[in-house]
Amino acid sequence: MITFFLVGLIVHVVFFLSIFDIYFTSPLVHGMTPQATPLAPPASRLVLVVGDGLRADSLFTLLHNGSSRAPYLRNVIEERGTWGVSHTRVPTESRPGHVALIAGFYEDVSAVAKGWKENPVEFDSVFNESRHTWCWGSPDILPMFAKGASGDHVYTHTYPAEEEDFASTDASRLDSWVFTQVKSFFQSAKSNSSLRASLLEDKNIFFLHLLGIDTNGHAHRPVSQEYLDNIGLVDTGIAELVSIVEDFFNYDGRTAYVFTSDHGMTNWGSHGAGHPSETLTPLVVWGAGVQNAHRVTEPQSYNDGYLQDWKLEHLRRVDVNQADIAPLMASLIGVPIPVNSVGVLPLLYLNNSDQFKAETMYTNAIQVLEQFKMKMTQKKETTFTPFHSPLSVSHQISLCQSLISHALEGLVYYHTYDRFFLGCSVVLGFVGWTSYVVLVILKTHAGLNRHPSLLKQVRIPSHTLARLCICVTVVITMFLLIQRSPVTYYIYCLLPVPVWYSFRSLSWFLGCLCLAAFPLMPVVGREPIIHLKVYHTILTCPTEQMIHVAVCAYVPYLTHSSLQQKQGLPLLNQIISWTTLASSMIVPLLSSTRLFHRLLSIFLSLTATYLLLSTGSEALFPPVLSWLMFVWINIEQEAMLAQGVSGRQELSTIDFSANIDITKIRQLKLDDIRSHFLHLVSLFSSFDPASVYCFLTVFNPFIMGGLMMWKVIIPFIIVMCTFETIQVATQLSSRSLFLIVLVISDLMALHFFFLVQDYGSWLDIGTSISHYVIVMSMTIFLMLLSVVTHIFTTQRLILWRRPKMHFP
Repeated sequence: MITFFLVGLIVHVVFFLSIFDIYFTSPLVHGMTPQATPLAPPASRLVLVVGDGLRADSLFTLLHNGSSRAPYLRNVIEERGTWGVSHTRVPTESRPGHVALIAGFYEDVSAVAKGWKENPVEFDSVFNESRHTWCWGSPDILPMFAKGASGDHVYTHTYPAEEEDFASTDASRLDSWVFTQVKSFFQSAKSNSSLRASLLEDKNIFFLHLLGIDTNGHAHRPVSQEYLDNIGLVDTGIAELVSIVEDFFNYDGRTAYVFTSDHGMTNWGSHGAGHPSETLTPLVVWGAGVQNAHRVTEPQSYNDGYLQDWKLEHLRRVDVNQADIAPLMASLIGVPIPVNSVGVLPLLYLNNSDQFKAETMYTNAIQVLEQFKMKMTQKKETTFTPFHSPLSVSHQISLCQSLISHALEGLVYYHTYDRFFLGCSVVLGFVGWTSYVVLVILKTHAGLNRHPSLLKQVRIPSHTLARLCICVTVVITMFLLIQRSPVTYYIYCLLPVPVWYSFRSLSWFLGCLCLAAFPLMPVVGREPIIHLKVYHTILTCPTEQMIHVAVCAYVPYLTHSSLQQKQGLPLLNQIISWTTLASSMIVPLLSSTRLFHRLLSIFLSLTATYLLLSTGSEALFPPVLSWLMFVWINIEQEAMLAQGVSGRQELSTIDFSANIDITKIRQLKLDDIRSHFLHLVSLFSSFDPASVYCFLTVFNPFIMGGLMMWKVIIPFIIVMCTFETIQVATQLSSRSLFLIVLVISDLMALHFFFLVQDYGSWLDIGTSISHYVIVMSMTIFLMLLSVVTHIFTTQRLILWRRPKMHFP
């Protein structure tokens, strides 16, 4: 037991660590050279204001009287700036949002282990590339950009963490503190010569992080008066801030302003998910180098209805991804775009020459391609060097945008390069380990250890399987060596081999896996896949019905060819089809009632009809389902053998029509729940979607509905016949087993019946009613089908008297 515990602990530690290698991987690469535009920038400084937690609709929507709760920003939108919606990504939290805004990439998911506060990896940012950056705001956000900067040119001014009180009556005081500090800063700079000299240099950034809106949203909800009033306070503070900055720099027209938000907020005051109220944030840009308000008369290509709701349909709206703001800010003040940025420069925000736009776009392309080149180098791929194109400016911009798009796709591809492969390996390990544990439980706690000879037989390893496992191990190892994979990859990929070697009953697993593939196949089609039907014929056993099955597999192909050549429906095909349909329920009754003889006759007879109604991959459904049912029968027999059930019959000796000895009917056991559960699962698994939508070419269109229903019923008959077989083979009363299944179905129906009583939307009520109707219909259908399958397996028609024989 200690050994089993230690092995289980190691396996689960490996499973636990695998999630970090597969999903918690950093998208960042290092070693790139910063890229900057050689032309002079339009702005010498930039003011970035982030209203934490501000929703786009909260800022842009007008009041009932037609006025705006943010009149200054509304005036900027209508007169001297460019506006749009910034689309954020999940997780919509403060740290990931600010990283996307300032560094231009979407947060490394491993940062969640640090509470989104510390830097799990080094990254570049616009602040780091600037000459000087002054920041005011929350102690949760500002320090991470100062810590990530190379040098001491990022200065932070934060209030105490205790001030971020969600229980506060009004958190707008946090924003008032920021505006007051900025005002005092510029006031003191007038008398501080060294500070003034630093401020007068170019490539400077001023960052204001306003947390009050977010805090009020959490405490009072975004529809509260506190939240809405806080927006007005921010608007007033921005107006005063612009006046102070312009006055300090003597209205030189060299200051660019960006106002946005890191994320939105739901109506109940939360964020982090992907609801539009969380991912749609406002973006307003104005000042040096920014395009003035552009009026339009034609409808804009936005179908979300926001333009009409916000009364802004007459002004050009320019939406961006949140990471696009970083290259925009870098281009405005002429600093290199952050080397890890995946943002694309939004040219419609720029008011500059075509040459400047082309050069800036080219710089953006080089910066993204540098990342792609480093990724390719890491994956041992061929590298390349981009070059200037001699095309015209417009063509060069178009080419750069195309290169950026393809490079970003390449970055995503290489970032998830091993994800599917490792994921499949871990899933195989999970399934194998779980199956092995189930076997251990059955052996140690279900009485399966009563037969040492059986356990000894189970423990004897198959030499063939051992050789197969060794070959698989060698192949996987060689593959990982060629890929030069990390050591952990060997653990994840090789772990399933010993696990599955310990669990050698693969038939049931493989059968379920094959059956699960059918819902993934196309459900509509007209072309007959004849080779699949040939495989189907090969899978069936060689009996007197073999030729009939082969003919039925070929009839749809002949019919399709005849219809394509416009020769009509062949008479011979019609005769074969109708004869097969009419005899499908009669032929099995003419066969022996011995278990295997009758089951094989039922399978071949129903399969012949199924083939006539199939034109594609669904033709393989009956043999796969029958294979799985055969494995189920053997599983029940092996379970009886392991439990030492007295009087157990061999399958080859069972006769469906034999009189049941009442004294041999055993009592129900807890282990029999498995049979009932598998029965219900098999019934639901016996529905093939492709069967409902198959192309019928053989029969009259007026009776397609009935034929289609018959095709759907055929798999159910196979499952019910299997259940009938298990009842006989395991010496259980068919009535008791069926009644248990019936009780389970009725409990499901009762559950959905009570759900209808709950008050909810009409959609919820309709869904519950539909579930109730489906379960009740299934119950009635099972009751009728049980009678049919009982007759189908036990009764035998004798058309003429035969000479007396010693076996049926």
